Amino acid sequence: MKRLFTEKKHHRRDVNPKIADDRLLGRLVKIGEWRAVADRFRQLPPLLRQGRIQGANLMTVDVVGVRPPPAIGDRLRIGPASEGTMAEIVSVGQAMASCVIFGDTARIAAGEVVELQPASGIRVGDGWRGRVVDPLGRPMDGGGPLRGGQAERMTRTAAPPAATRQRLGPPLGVGVRAIDAFCTMREGQRLGLFAASGIGKSTLLSTMARAAAFDTVVLGLIGERGRELREFIEDDLGPEGLARSVVVCATSDAPAAMRREAAYASLAVAEHFRDSGQRVLLLLDSVTRFALACREIGLAAGEPPATRGYPPSVFRELPALLERAGPGGPGCGSITALITVLVEGDDHDEPIADAVRGILDGHVVLDRRIAEGGRYPAVDVLRSLSRTVPGCLNAEQAALMRRARKVLALRDEVADLVRLGAYRPGTDAETDAALRAAPGIEQMLQQARGEVSTLEEAFSRLAQALSDAGV
Repeated sequence: MKRLFTEKKHHRRDVNPKIADDRLLGRLVKIGEWRAVADRFRQLPPLLRQGRIQGANLMTVDVVGVRPPPAIGDRLRIGPASEGTMAEIVSVGQAMASCVIFGDTARIAAGEVVELQPASGIRVGDGWRGRVVDPLGRPMDGGGPLRGGQAERMTRTAAPPAATRQRLGPPLGVGVRAIDAFCTMREGQRLGLFAASGIGKSTLLSTMARAAAFDTVVLGLIGERGRELREFIEDDLGPEGLARSVVVCATSDAPAAMRREAAYASLAVAEHFRDSGQRVLLLLDSVTRFALACREIGLAAGEPPATRGYPPSVFRELPALLERAGPGGPGCGSITALITVLVEGDDHDEPIADAVRGILDGHVVLDRRIAEGGRYPAVDVLRSLSRTVPGCLNAEQAALMRRARKVLALRDEVADLVRLGAYRPGTDAETDAALRAAPGIEQMLQQARGEVSTLEEAFSRLAQALSDAGV
């Protein structure tokens, strides 16, 4: 073939071109090479970005005919561009792929056209502050179009390289005295907030959102009750808190794909502001509902149930999500994260709580017994800890915190004896001092709704409570 085309290219100028073309065509026909080439081209599959739905159920949609074959994580559009819904591939086979959709499967029929979409993310910008968006970056607050950034940011990315990440920054206050004094946080730390339902997690998060130590607050509401969104924004967060916040919300009736995407989108928004050098507070409520959404998707994709019905992919997604928070690389800011964990039946050793506790840099426990006693926030300081405390408190603050913990521990040890009248004052000097100091510490831990404290105020009031009791 190469010799024949070379011969045609360099034919003598005095030969009639038509005669030369006929001569070349005749030689090709004789040897049959053109038929072989044509047959090879016919065997190549066309590149079709469209396919069709072969089947569907309440959770997944099966598609066929998309070429090149889609990969896990690719997006599809089902239906017309103006009215269609997005879907994401979660399982692939030799001829068929399964996907979960970001909408309702009730009106999806077999044979409907799907179209492979180019990789895309959300276009985040500083104009997102003060707005409420859904996981796909669409406004939910009726405030008009969002003012985006210059480039799209993918919602699923890897965490910054461990060897080049900055170290945790200085201690900072999150506005809650119980946390500031007993579980002091550092800039870039990730702390878990473990509680059952109805103990005041949302109110505690709204207090932290008003803390002055941060430039931007990103609040991810995953699986929240729909009626509570406006109440949380208008009553708990307030205009001042919302003005420097971005709220990403997927309510409890949203499809599993939307609830899962809400967590990824919240991290993407936080990473945008971190990469611009800001100190970001990420409040994610809750990672348990994220895990439940991942479980629904994993089981629908055919994964085997493992620990308490959770498929193995859930325990891969959790660290991949949570490791993205924290300090950034050189020249970047930080993401300080408060991650709430909704423990089932007050069981703090259930699989999700146990897995998350091993990933984060500390945990704060909210106790129903304390809440029923009327003290808010209902933080159980003896069961809560921050792994960064040794590196962020000075000697005086560390000694003060240890004394206060000892007081509360002694009070709890003899609480039943005191209640029954079996303990007499004067029996033990340390116990007597603890019983005198404990009410002052409890009063210091008490914080009204909307009241924002500072780190210095927390230790000052703790020192005053111990001093007043002579401890």
